[in-house]
Amino acid sequence: MTYNFDPDRWYENQRALLEHRRARGEIDPAQFEAEMERLGERYDQMLERLSGPFDLPPGRTGPAS
Repeated sequence: MTYNFDPDRWYENQRALLEHRRARGEIDPAQFEAEMERLGERYDQMLERLSGPFDLPPGRTGPAS
């Protein structure tokens, strides 16, 4: 199975969105910093999940034949 999700690109897109919202005045600098911290935490959690093994739920052995 191939997995085409790029977590680094996701992070950069989310960061760019936050910067855009800050530039438009939708969020203030303190909100921007808080959102950036939250984004960093989400990114770290995502990397942790993506680097771990993939386990099927109990009772599943793979695709149906």
